[in-house]
Amino acid sequence: MRGSIWQSLLLFGFLAFPVLSSRMVWFTFQDASPQVSILSPHPGQAVQGAVPINVNTVVDGFKSAELYFAYANNPTATWFSISQSNEPASGVMLEWDTTLITDGNYDLKLVVKLQDNTQQEAVVQGVRVRNYSPVETDTPTPVLPTSTPLPGEIPAPTATLTPTITPTPTITPTPTPLPTNPAELPPERIFSSLEIGSIVVLGFFAFLGIYAWVRNWIRNKKVV
Repeated sequence: MRGSIWQSLLLFGFLAFPVLSSRMVWFTFQDASPQVSILSPHPGQAVQGAVPINVNTVVDGFKSAELYFAYANNPTATWFSISQSNEPASGVMLEWDTTLITDGNYDLKLVVKLQDNTQQEAVVQGVRVRNYSPVETDTPTPVLPTSTPLPGEIPAPTATLTPTITPTPTITPTPTPLPTNPAELPPERIFSSLEIGSIVVLGFFAFLGIYAWVRNWIRNKKVV
């Protein structure tokens, strides 16, 4: 009797397993440990002035973190250090002063060294620094529906739109006229002053001549 019961249970489980397995929901668990990453700026983003660099360096075995920048499409792969930290961060690591470099496209790289002498990296490519040049307006290329041309029909070429660069207007300074100099004399007053000076000088010499003649006349009269 007991053996028949076990045989019935095994037979029921064998028959019900395909039905139950088709209705079961299977879950897979992924590793949710944080990774080294640069949260902002984003690839291709245009930036100006002091740019906050948001990162995540909170990982197991953290030892130190260093942020670098390099010219985009740099064949020499030369990276320049921006900042270094011995404390893990989840947020703003620093503010990158982009006015200290020339305008252009740059890549950012975050390197985290771990206690086991290994390291993790995160790279953001194509950050556009535009402090002294206009920011390009990205115009997406329209997606046209594709169709099969009829026999003898020449398909029209697809127009490709290019980014539009808005030039910065040049402001020409307007000179401000200086006030009239109160010490400036017109030519008429200069000539008038010269004439008066000449008359005064001539009168002075005439007075000296008359004075000398009168003195000589008095002296000669006393001698006689």
